[in-house]
Amino acid sequence: MEKELKTGIIGCGKVAGAHAYAYGTLDISDFCAVCDVDGERAAAFAEKYGVRAYTDITEMVQKEKLDVVSVCTPHPFHARAAAMAAKSGCHVLVEKPFAVKVSDCDAMIGEAERNGVKIGTLFQRRFYEPCMRIREAIDQGKIGKPVMGNVTMLGWRDQAYYRSDPWRGTWEGEGGGVLPTQACHQLDLLLWFMGDEIDEVYGVWKNYNHPYIEVEDTAVAVIKFKNGALGTVSASNSQNPALFGKVRIHGDNGATVSVQTDGGAMFIAGMTAITEAPFNDIWTVEGESGMLDKWKAEDEKIFFSHEPSEYYHRLQIREFMTAVSEGREPLVNGYTGRKSVELLEAIYRSSETGLPVKFPIKR
Repeated sequence: MEKELKTGIIGCGKVAGAHAYAYGTLDISDFCAVCDVDGERAAAFAEKYGVRAYTDITEMVQKEKLDVVSVCTPHPFHARAAAMAAKSGCHVLVEKPFAVKVSDCDAMIGEAERNGVKIGTLFQRRFYEPCMRIREAIDQGKIGKPVMGNVTMLGWRDQAYYRSDPWRGTWEGEGGGVLPTQACHQLDLLLWFMGDEIDEVYGVWKNYNHPYIEVEDTAVAVIKFKNGALGTVSASNSQNPALFGKVRIHGDNGATVSVQTDGGAMFIAGMTAITEAPFNDIWTVEGESGMLDKWKAEDEKIFFSHEPSEYYHRLQIREFMTAVSEGREPLVNGYTGRKSVELLEAIYRSSETGLPVKFPIKR
């Protein structure tokens, strides 16, 4: 039997509910405490889940002797919270995106390494059955070498969404718009599937129909990988109603594998439900092209046999906790999270200068 680990949460906003569900139901977790700068919010959240409330991270970690914490604060505050927990000797799992600046990523990773703790980031869509099927196909050489990848994320966010939290839609509070908050899952999948380091990025961002926010509602980018492969990104929150999120990978043997990760009314943590299951929408691997309908039915049954907004968080949180227990690296560690943040920062820099950005990006 795996060792039970004492767990807690930093930040009691909307997405914290999925982490609380996981920590409260996993047999290897002893869910003890939560922390938030707003004492009333921390107390209300703690009462809901039957744990203790704190407003100081160090006090919570040390007094409760926590082994693992999730950081669920707004994006720009991930680094400070993660560093404080790591300094107290606690393993840290950070909600996506890992951070909004590469310098913050390096500070978080460095603090974890200095204190001998694990650090990871939450990208639960990797655990979707259609996404794992693509990774397996690539690993088995079914598409040859991935030579082109495409991200398309077309969604919608209205004014009520941005008013739901005061930090949304601001550079200081959110660190960006559609790229870090909505498209980061698809960007992570693109990098995971393509499997090589980026050479350079050219990107442009715009705000087309959200005049009440500071950040981008639309962005496009072209990516050149060091092995010669290419990638494209098209992400937007300007399509009303929302459409879909897709990641397509094309191999040098001519085969294409693709997943629609999100469709219909786009999911908002703590506000809406997931209405459509992810599925493989294109699959031209020789001998397997007729499997799409079968896979879609099987995957949908699995997806909705649980509450998906909680279940896939739970799968990744369990994997992270098991990695802690076994003393190995988690599937999605800090360096993995850093890769997507470096891509985000490069797109913003390229849009500002009008020039491609070479990797690694300079501070």
